[in-house]
Amino acid sequence: MKIAMLTNNYKPFVGGVPISVERLAKELRKQGHKVTVFAPDYGFDPRYGQVEEDDVIRFQVTRQKMENGMVYPKLVSREIWKGFKEHEFDCIHVHQPMFVGTQALYLGRKYQIPVIYTYHTRYEDYLHYIPFFREEQAGMWRKKLIWFAKETVIPGYMKWFTNKCDLIFAPTPGMQNRIRENGTEVSMAVLPTGLDDSFYIEDEEKTKTIRRQYLGEEKNGHLFCSVSRLEEEKNPIFLLNGIRCLKEKLPFSFRVLLLGEGSMRKELEVLAEQMGLSDTVVFLGNISNEDVKQYLYASELFLFASKSETQGIVLEEAMAAGNPIVAVRASGVEDVVKNGINGYMTEEDVEIWSDKAAELIQSPDYRQVCMEALKTAESYRASRLAAHAETLYRQCMERKEEMRYEEHTKSGKEHSAASVFRLFKTS
Repeated sequence: MKIAMLTNNYKPFVGGVPISVERLAKELRKQGHKVTVFAPDYGFDPRYGQVEEDDVIRFQVTRQKMENGMVYPKLVSREIWKGFKEHEFDCIHVHQPMFVGTQALYLGRKYQIPVIYTYHTRYEDYLHYIPFFREEQAGMWRKKLIWFAKETVIPGYMKWFTNKCDLIFAPTPGMQNRIRENGTEVSMAVLPTGLDDSFYIEDEEKTKTIRRQYLGEEKNGHLFCSVSRLEEEKNPIFLLNGIRCLKEKLPFSFRVLLLGEGSMRKELEVLAEQMGLSDTVVFLGNISNEDVKQYLYASELFLFASKSETQGIVLEEAMAAGNPIVAVRASGVEDVVKNGINGYMTEEDVEIWSDKAAELIQSPDYRQVCMEALKTAESYRASRLAAHAETLYRQCMERKEEMRYEEHTKSGKEHSAASVFRLFKTS
Protein backbone atom coordinates (compact mmCIF):
# COMPACT_ATOMS: atom_id res chain seq x y z
CA MET A 1 0.00 0.00 0.00
CA LYS A 2 1.24 3.52 -0.85
CA ILE A 3 0.22 6.02 1.81
CA ALA A 4 0.64 9.81 1.71
CA MET A 5 0.80 11.50 5.12
CA LEU A 6 0.35 15.28 5.17
CA THR A 7 1.19 17.37 8.22
CA ASN A 8 1.64 21.06 9.09
CA ASN A 9 4.30 20.25 11.69
CA TYR A 10 6.92 17.56 11.92
CA LYS A 11 10.30 17.02 13.52
CA PRO A 12 12.50 18.80 14.39
CA PHE A 13 9.47 20.73 15.71
CA VAL A 14 8.66 19.21 19.12
CA GLY A 15 5.06 18.22 19.79
CA GLY A 16 2.50 15.45 19.91
CA VAL A 17 1.58 15.52 16.21
CA PRO A 18 5.17 15.02 14.92
CA ILE A 19 5.58 12.13 17.36
CA SER A 20 2.31 10.54 16.22
CA VAL A 21 3.11 10.90 12.50
CA GLU A 22 6.65 9.57 12.87
CA ARG A 23 5.66 6.51 14.91
CA LEU A 24 2.75 5.48 12.70
CA ALA A 25 4.80 5.94 9.51
CA LYS A 26 7.69 3.95 10.99
CA GLU A 27 5.50 1.00 11.99
CA LEU A 28 3.61 0.93 8.69
CA ARG A 29 6.94 0.83 6.83
CA LYS A 30 8.01 -2.10 9.01
CA GLN A 31 4.88 -3.89 7.86
CA GLY A 32 5.88 -3.45 4.22
CA HIS A 33 4.00 -0.31 3.20
CA LYS A 34 5.39 2.68 1.33
CA VAL A 35 4.72 5.79 3.44
CA THR A 36 5.64 9.25 2.18
CA VAL A 37 5.42 12.10 4.70
CA PHE A 38 4.82 15.61 3.35
CA ALA A 39 6.08 18.04 5.99
CA PRO A 40 7.23 21.67 6.35
CA ASP A 41 10.75 22.66 5.35
CA TYR A 42 12.35 24.29 8.41
CA GLY A 43 15.64 24.81 6.59
CA PHE A 44 15.15 28.60 6.46
CA ASP A 45 15.98 28.71 10.20
CA PRO A 46 19.12 26.77 11.21
CA ARG A 47 18.03 26.84 14.87
CA TYR A 48 15.56 24.04 14.10
CA GLY A 49 18.41 21.68 13.20
CA GLN A 50 16.47 19.94 10.45
CA VAL A 51 17.81 16.56 9.30
CA GLU A 52 16.84 15.21 5.89
CA GLU A 53 15.19 11.78 5.76
CA ASP A 54 14.20 9.27 3.13
CA ASP A 55 10.49 9.20 2.28
CA VAL A 56 9.96 12.72 3.69
CA ILE A 57 9.14 15.42 1.14
CA ARG A 58 9.56 18.91 2.57
CA PHE A 59 7.34 21.73 1.32
CA GLN A 60 8.03 25.46 1.48
CA VAL A 61 6.39 27.53 4.22
CA THR A 62 6.03 31.23 4.98
CA ARG A 63 8.62 32.87 7.21
CA GLN A 64 5.93 33.68 9.77
CA LYS A 65 5.94 31.64 12.97
CA MET A 66 3.68 31.36 15.98
CA GLU A 67 5.14 31.96 19.43
CA ASN A 68 5.49 28.22 20.00
CA GLY A 69 7.67 27.89 16.88
CA MET A 70 4.98 26.41 14.63
CA VAL A 71 5.23 27.64 11.04
CA TYR A 72 2.49 28.74 8.64
CA PRO A 73 2.39 26.56 5.49
CA LYS A 74 1.35 28.09 2.19
CA LEU A 75 -2.20 27.52 1.01
CA VAL A 76 -0.94 25.65 -2.07
CA SER A 77 2.30 23.68 -2.16
CA ARG A 78 4.07 22.84 -5.41
CA GLU A 79 6.12 20.18 -3.62
CA ILE A 80 2.98 18.33 -2.51
CA TRP A 81 1.39 18.50 -5.96
CA LYS A 82 4.59 17.34 -7.62
CA GLY A 83 4.89 14.46 -5.15
CA PHE A 84 1.38 13.29 -5.98
CA LYS A 85 2.13 13.36 -9.71
CA GLU A 86 5.22 11.19 -9.19
CA HIS A 87 3.58 8.63 -6.87
CA GLU A 88 0.41 6.62 -7.26
CA PHE A 89 -0.90 6.81 -3.71
CA ASP A 90 -3.64 4.49 -2.50
CA CYS A 91 -4.85 6.80 0.26
CA ILE A 92 -4.16 10.09 2.03
CA HIS A 93 -3.79 10.41 5.79
CA VAL A 94 -3.89 14.09 6.77
CA HIS A 95 -3.15 15.34 10.28
CA GLN A 96 -4.53 18.89 10.25
CA PRO A 97 -7.72 20.36 8.77
CA MET A 98 -6.19 23.67 7.64
CA PHE A 99 -3.52 24.32 4.98
CA VAL A 100 -2.54 20.70 4.19
CA GLY A 101 -6.10 19.69 5.06
CA THR A 102 -7.75 21.54 2.19
CA GLN A 103 -5.05 20.34 -0.21
CA ALA A 104 -5.69 16.76 0.93
CA LEU A 105 -9.39 17.09 0.13
CA TYR A 106 -8.64 18.44 -3.35
CA LEU A 107 -6.01 15.78 -4.11
CA GLY A 108 -8.26 13.01 -2.82
CA ARG A 109 -10.98 14.12 -5.21
CA LYS A 110 -8.53 14.64 -8.09
CA TYR A 111 -6.96 11.17 -7.78
CA GLN A 112 -10.13 9.42 -6.54
CA ILE A 113 -8.49 8.08 -3.37
CA PRO A 114 -9.82 8.17 0.20
CA VAL A 115 -8.85 10.90 2.67
CA ILE A 116 -8.39 9.89 6.30
CA TYR A 117 -8.04 12.56 8.98
CA THR A 118 -6.73 12.24 12.55
CA TYR A 119 -8.21 14.72 15.01
CA HIS A 120 -5.11 15.61 17.05
CA THR A 121 -5.84 19.10 18.29
CA ARG A 122 -8.61 21.13 19.90
CA TYR A 123 -7.86 24.27 17.91
CA GLU A 124 -10.02 26.53 20.04
CA ASP A 125 -7.47 26.00 22.85
CA TYR A 126 -4.59 27.26 20.70
CA LEU A 127 -5.95 30.49 19.21
CA HIS A 128 -3.88 32.59 21.63
CA TYR A 129 -0.73 31.73 19.67
CA ILE A 130 -2.02 34.12 16.99
CA PRO A 131 -1.52 37.69 18.30
CA PHE A 132 -4.96 38.89 17.21
CA PHE A 133 -6.66 36.28 19.39
CA ARG A 134 -4.94 37.07 22.69
CA GLU A 135 -7.73 37.99 25.07
CA GLU A 136 -5.52 39.88 27.52
CA GLN A 137 -4.73 42.40 24.75
CA ALA A 138 -8.26 42.59 23.36
CA GLY A 139 -10.98 45.20 23.78
CA MET A 140 -14.67 44.38 24.07
CA TRP A 141 -15.33 43.93 20.33
CA ARG A 142 -12.26 41.82 19.74
CA LYS A 143 -13.20 39.61 22.70
CA LYS A 144 -16.58 39.06 21.06
CA LEU A 145 -14.82 38.07 17.83
CA ILE A 146 -12.57 35.69 19.75
CA TRP A 147 -15.60 34.13 21.42
CA PHE A 148 -17.33 33.82 18.04
CA ALA A 149 -14.25 32.13 16.54
CA LYS A 150 -14.06 29.62 19.40
CA GLU A 151 -17.75 28.86 19.67
CA THR A 152 -18.90 29.07 16.04
CA VAL A 153 -16.18 29.42 13.39
CA ILE A 154 -13.86 26.59 14.49
CA PRO A 155 -16.64 24.06 15.29
CA GLY A 156 -18.36 24.96 12.01
CA TYR A 157 -15.20 24.52 9.98
CA MET A 158 -14.38 21.22 11.72
CA LYS A 159 -17.88 19.91 10.97
CA TRP A 160 -17.52 20.88 7.30
CA PHE A 161 -14.00 19.44 6.97
CA THR A 162 -14.59 16.13 8.73
CA ASN A 163 -17.71 15.46 6.68
CA LYS A 164 -15.66 15.92 3.49
CA CYS A 165 -13.27 13.15 4.58
CA ASP A 166 -13.85 9.42 4.13
CA LEU A 167 -12.76 8.35 7.61
CA ILE A 168 -11.93 10.10 10.89
CA PHE A 169 -9.48 8.76 13.47
CA ALA A 170 -10.11 9.93 17.03
CA PRO A 171 -7.29 9.32 19.54
CA THR A 172 -9.69 8.35 22.35
CA PRO A 173 -13.33 7.27 22.78
CA GLY A 174 -14.03 10.55 24.60
CA MET A 175 -12.71 12.57 21.68
CA GLN A 176 -14.72 10.44 19.25
CA ASN A 177 -17.90 11.38 21.14
CA ARG A 178 -16.90 15.04 21.08
CA ILE A 179 -16.38 14.98 17.30
CA ARG A 180 -19.68 13.17 16.73
CA GLU A 181 -21.52 15.69 18.91
CA ASN A 182 -20.12 18.48 16.72
CA GLY A 183 -21.98 17.06 13.72
CA THR A 184 -19.53 14.68 12.04
CA GLU A 185 -21.50 11.98 10.22
CA VAL A 186 -18.82 10.03 8.31
CA SER A 187 -17.22 6.80 9.51
CA MET A 188 -15.05 7.09 12.61
CA ALA A 189 -12.63 4.86 14.52
CA VAL A 190 -10.46 5.18 17.62
CA LEU A 191 -6.72 5.08 16.90
CA PRO A 192 -4.37 6.37 19.62
CA THR A 193 -0.74 7.22 19.04
CA GLY A 194 1.30 4.10 19.66
CA LEU A 195 4.48 3.58 21.63
CA ASP A 196 7.62 2.25 19.98
CA ASP A 197 8.86 -1.05 21.41
CA SER A 198 11.96 0.74 22.70
CA PHE A 199 9.78 2.57 25.26
CA TYR A 200 9.25 -0.72 27.07
CA ILE A 201 12.98 -1.34 27.52
CA GLU A 202 14.90 0.31 30.34
CA ASP A 203 18.58 1.22 30.15
CA GLU A 204 19.41 0.62 33.81
CA GLU A 205 22.78 2.35 33.66
CA LYS A 206 21.25 5.55 32.29
CA THR A 207 18.51 5.35 34.92
CA LYS A 208 21.12 5.14 37.69
CA THR A 209 23.10 8.00 36.17
CA ILE A 210 20.06 10.30 36.08
CA ARG A 211 19.04 9.48 39.64
CA ARG A 212 22.58 10.02 40.87
CA GLN A 213 22.78 13.33 38.98
CA TYR A 214 19.66 14.79 40.57
CA LEU A 215 19.51 13.02 43.93
CA GLY A 216 23.19 12.50 44.64
CA GLU A 217 23.78 9.75 47.18
CA GLU A 218 20.58 10.51 49.08
CA LYS A 219 19.04 7.06 49.51
CA ASN A 220 15.70 8.32 50.81
CA GLY A 221 15.26 10.95 48.09
CA HIS A 222 12.55 10.67 45.47
CA LEU A 223 12.43 11.76 41.84
CA PHE A 224 9.25 12.83 40.06
CA CYS A 225 8.78 13.97 36.47
CA SER A 226 6.54 16.04 34.21
CA VAL A 227 6.71 16.41 30.42
CA SER A 228 4.94 19.19 28.51
CA ARG A 229 5.48 22.38 26.61
CA LEU A 230 5.72 25.36 28.94
CA GLU A 231 2.67 27.13 27.57
CA GLU A 232 -0.57 28.44 29.07
CA GLU A 233 -2.80 25.58 27.88
CA LYS A 234 -0.54 23.07 29.65
CA ASN A 235 -1.36 24.71 33.01
CA PRO A 236 2.24 24.98 34.32
CA ILE A 237 1.46 27.55 37.03
CA PHE A 238 -1.01 25.11 38.59
CA LEU A 239 1.72 22.46 38.44
CA LEU A 240 4.16 24.64 40.39
CA ASN A 241 1.50 25.48 42.98
CA GLY A 242 0.72 21.78 43.31
CA ILE A 243 4.39 20.92 43.81
CA ARG A 244 4.68 23.59 46.51
CA CYS A 245 1.71 22.06 48.36
CA LEU A 246 3.13 18.57 47.90
CA LYS A 247 6.44 19.68 49.41
CA GLU A 248 4.60 20.72 52.57
CA LYS A 249 2.79 17.37 52.84
CA LEU A 250 5.59 14.86 52.32
CA PRO A 251 7.95 13.90 55.15
CA PHE A 252 10.83 13.30 52.74
CA SER A 253 12.67 15.35 50.12
CA PHE A 254 12.03 15.04 46.40
CA ARG A 255 12.89 16.71 43.11
CA VAL A 256 10.72 17.24 40.04
CA LEU A 257 12.23 17.19 36.56
CA LEU A 258 10.30 19.39 34.10
CA LEU A 259 11.00 18.30 30.52
CA GLY A 260 9.87 20.71 27.84
CA GLU A 261 10.39 24.20 26.46
CA GLY A 262 8.05 27.10 25.85
CA SER A 263 7.41 30.82 25.94
CA MET A 264 6.62 30.73 29.68
CA ARG A 265 9.92 29.22 30.79
CA LYS A 266 11.54 32.38 32.18
CA GLU A 267 8.33 33.39 33.95
CA LEU A 268 8.06 29.92 35.50
CA GLU A 269 11.69 29.87 36.63
CA VAL A 270 11.17 33.19 38.43
CA LEU A 271 7.92 31.92 39.95
CA ALA A 272 9.58 28.71 41.14
CA GLU A 273 12.27 30.75 42.87
CA GLN A 274 9.66 32.96 44.54
CA MET A 275 7.85 29.84 45.77
CA GLY A 276 11.03 28.43 47.28
CA LEU A 277 11.20 25.62 44.73
CA SER A 278 14.60 26.40 43.19
CA ASP A 279 16.12 23.26 44.70
CA THR A 280 13.03 21.14 44.07
CA VAL A 281 12.09 21.87 40.45
CA VAL A 282 14.64 21.38 37.66
CA PHE A 283 13.88 22.90 34.24
CA LEU A 284 15.57 20.68 31.65
CA GLY A 285 14.19 22.22 28.43
CA ASN A 286 13.69 20.15 25.30
CA ILE A 287 14.87 16.56 25.54
CA SER A 288 14.99 14.24 22.52
CA ASN A 289 12.24 11.61 22.31
CA GLU A 290 14.84 8.89 22.70
CA ASP A 291 16.12 10.38 25.96
CA VAL A 292 12.73 11.29 27.45
CA LYS A 293 12.06 7.65 28.29
CA GLN A 294 15.27 7.43 30.36
CA TYR A 295 14.09 10.29 32.57
CA LEU A 296 10.73 8.58 32.93
CA TYR A 297 12.38 5.32 33.99
CA ALA A 298 14.42 7.25 36.55
CA SER A 299 11.24 8.72 38.07
CA GLU A 300 8.74 7.29 40.53
CA LEU A 301 5.71 9.46 39.83
CA PHE A 302 4.44 11.42 36.83
CA LEU A 303 2.82 14.79 37.60
CA PHE A 304 0.54 16.38 35.03
CA ALA A 305 -1.70 19.45 34.91
CA SER A 306 -2.54 20.01 31.22
CA LYS A 307 -6.18 20.64 30.31
CA SER A 308 -5.79 20.60 26.52
CA GLU A 309 -4.85 17.01 25.69
CA THR A 310 -6.66 15.06 23.00
CA GLN A 311 -5.01 11.81 24.07
CA GLY A 312 -2.09 12.43 26.43
CA ILE A 313 0.77 10.67 24.64
CA VAL A 314 3.14 11.51 27.51
CA LEU A 315 0.83 9.70 29.93
CA GLU A 316 1.19 6.52 27.89
CA GLU A 317 4.98 6.97 27.80
CA ALA A 318 5.14 7.54 31.55
CA MET A 319 3.10 4.40 32.21
CA ALA A 320 5.35 2.35 29.91
CA ALA A 321 8.18 3.29 32.29
CA GLY A 322 6.11 2.13 35.26
CA ASN A 323 5.07 5.57 36.49
CA PRO A 324 1.65 6.05 38.10
CA ILE A 325 -0.04 9.31 37.08
CA VAL A 326 -1.39 12.22 39.11
CA ALA A 327 -3.21 14.56 36.73
CA VAL A 328 -5.93 17.17 36.45
CA ARG A 329 -9.17 15.73 35.10
CA ALA A 330 -9.50 16.71 31.43
CA SER A 331 -10.27 15.26 28.01
CA GLY A 332 -7.52 12.91 26.93
CA VAL A 333 -6.62 12.21 30.56
CA GLU A 334 -9.96 10.57 31.37
CA ASP A 335 -9.43 7.92 28.69
CA VAL A 336 -6.04 6.85 30.08
CA VAL A 337 -6.02 7.34 33.86
CA LYS A 338 -8.19 5.03 35.97
CA ASN A 339 -8.67 6.50 39.43
CA GLY A 340 -7.06 4.43 42.16
CA ILE A 341 -5.86 1.81 39.66
CA ASN A 342 -3.01 3.28 37.56
CA GLY A 343 -3.00 6.72 39.17
CA TYR A 344 -5.32 9.56 40.07
CA MET A 345 -7.00 12.45 38.32
CA THR A 346 -8.53 15.26 40.32
CA GLU A 347 -10.39 18.49 39.89
CA GLU A 348 -8.29 21.59 39.27
CA ASP A 349 -7.62 22.14 42.97
CA VAL A 350 -4.02 22.19 44.22
CA GLU A 351 -4.96 20.86 47.66
CA ILE A 352 -6.84 17.85 46.31
CA TRP A 353 -4.23 17.24 43.59
CA SER A 354 -1.30 17.35 46.03
CA ASP A 355 -3.22 15.20 48.54
CA LYS A 356 -3.57 12.45 45.93
CA ALA A 357 0.09 12.70 44.94
CA ALA A 358 1.16 12.44 48.59
CA GLU A 359 -1.25 9.56 49.20
CA LEU A 360 -0.05 7.61 46.17
CA ILE A 361 3.70 7.89 46.71
CA GLN A 362 3.31 6.81 50.37
CA SER A 363 0.72 4.10 49.74
CA PRO A 364 1.55 0.47 50.61
CA ASP A 365 -0.11 -0.34 47.27
CA TYR A 366 2.27 1.90 45.30
CA ARG A 367 3.99 -1.05 43.57
CA GLN A 368 0.65 -2.53 42.53
CA VAL A 369 -0.38 0.82 40.99
CA CYS A 370 2.92 0.83 39.07
CA MET A 371 2.13 -2.63 37.69
CA GLU A 372 -1.32 -1.47 36.60
CA ALA A 373 0.29 1.48 34.80
CA LEU A 374 2.50 -0.97 32.90
CA LYS A 375 -0.55 -3.05 31.94
CA THR A 376 -2.28 0.06 30.59
CA ALA A 377 0.77 0.96 28.51
CA GLU A 378 0.85 -2.49 26.89
CA SER A 379 -2.33 -1.71 24.97
CA TYR A 380 -0.58 1.20 23.22
CA ARG A 381 2.14 -0.74 21.39
CA ALA A 382 2.70 0.96 18.02
CA SER A 383 2.99 -2.28 16.04
CA ARG A 384 -0.50 -3.39 17.11
CA LEU A 385 -2.04 0.03 16.40
CA ALA A 386 -0.35 0.27 12.98
CA ALA A 387 -1.83 -3.10 12.02
CA HIS A 388 -5.23 -1.77 13.04
CA ALA A 389 -4.65 1.37 10.95
CA GLU A 390 -3.80 -0.80 7.93
CA THR A 391 -7.08 -2.69 8.30
CA LEU A 392 -9.02 0.58 8.51
CA TYR A 393 -7.19 2.01 5.47
CA ARG A 394 -8.11 -1.05 3.40
CA GLN A 395 -11.75 -0.95 4.48
CA CYS A 396 -11.88 2.73 3.56
CA MET A 397 -10.35 2.03 0.14
CA GLU A 398 -12.88 -0.75 -0.49
CA ARG A 399 -15.77 1.57 0.39
CA LYS A 400 -14.35 4.22 -1.94
CA GLU A 401 -14.09 1.67 -4.75
CA GLU A 402 -17.69 0.56 -4.19
CA MET A 403 -18.87 4.18 -4.30
CA ARG A 404 -17.00 4.74 -7.58
CA TYR A 405 -18.62 1.61 -9.03
CA GLU A 406 -22.09 2.71 -7.93
CA GLU A 407 -21.57 6.20 -9.36
CA HIS A 408 -20.28 4.71 -12.62
CA THR A 409 -23.27 2.34 -12.85
CA LYS A 410 -25.70 5.14 -12.07
CA SER A 411 -24.17 7.47 -14.65
CA GLY A 412 -24.20 4.64 -17.20
CA LYS A 413 -27.92 4.03 -16.66
CA GLU A 414 -28.66 7.74 -16.89
CA HIS A 415 -26.64 7.92 -20.10
CA SER A 416 -28.58 4.94 -21.57
CA ALA A 417 -31.94 6.42 -20.57
CA ALA A 418 -31.00 9.75 -22.09
CA SER A 419 -29.94 8.02 -25.33
CA VAL A 420 -33.25 6.14 -25.58
CA PHE A 421 -35.16 9.35 -24.87
CA ARG A 422 -33.28 11.12 -27.67
CA LEU A 423 -34.14 8.28 -30.08
CA PHE A 424 -37.87 8.65 -29.36
CA LYS A 425 -37.60 12.42 -29.57
CA THR A 426 -36.02 12.31 -33.03
CA SER A 427 -38.33 9.66 -34.46
